[in-house]
Amino acid sequence: MSAQDTNAGPGKDPRSETPKRRFPVLVLLPLVVFAALAGLFLFQLTLGGDPQKIPSALLNKPAPDFTLDAVPGLLKDDMPVPGISRADLLGKVSVVNIFASWCVPCRQEHPLLEELATVEGIQLLGINYKDKPENARRFLGSLGNPYTRIGADDSGRTAIEWGVYGVPETFIVDASGMIRYKFIGPLSPQSYRTVFLPELRKIQQGG
Repeated sequence: MSAQDTNAGPGKDPRSETPKRRFPVLVLLPLVVFAALAGLFLFQLTLGGDPQKIPSALLNKPAPDFTLDAVPGLLKDDMPVPGISRADLLGKVSVVNIFASWCVPCRQEHPLLEELATVEGIQLLGINYKDKPENARRFLGSLGNPYTRIGADDSGRTAIEWGVYGVPETFIVDASGMIRYKFIGPLSPQSYRTVFLPELRKIQQGG
C-alpha cells in the first residue's frame, strides 16, 4: 500500500476530497471601490476642499425667526445668562456661534472666541447645540464664557433652520438682522485674523 493510500484512510479516494472553499474576493470588489470613492469625497470635502465655499441659502437673508430658552443654571458674573431670540439680533452687529461641550473643535477655537468677545461694537451670542445643561455649564466654567446670551437648542431644530452643517459654525448678522457671513468649522488663529475679522470689519462698516 502506498503512502498516498495510507494517508487517505480506508475506503477514501483522495481525489474525492472536497477542496476548501475560498471566499469570493471578487464579490467584495465593488464594495471596496465604493468605500474608496466615498473616502476620497470625504477627504476632499473636509480636508482637500475649502468648506467656506459650500453655498449657504441664508446668506444676505433675514436670520430665522427663533426663540431659545437659557441653559438652565448657567451663570456669568453670578447672574443668569439669558436665552436668545431673533429680536436680540437687532440694533447691533451680532456674531452667532454654534457650539457644544462634546465638540472637540469647539474647545480648540474657544480662545479665539474669548478674544472676539472683546471686539467693540459687536455682541457674541451662542447657540448650545444638542447638549446637556450640566455639560454646557462645565464646559464654559472651565474655559470661560465669552457669550452675552446663550440659547439651548436641545432638539437641534434651530441649528437646522440656520442651515448648520455641523458644529462649530459661526455667523455674522448685521444690525438689521440679515445674515451676512458664515464660517464653517472651527476658527484657527490664521483664519480668524485673515478671513473672519476682515469680514466682520467690513460688515461693521456697512459693507
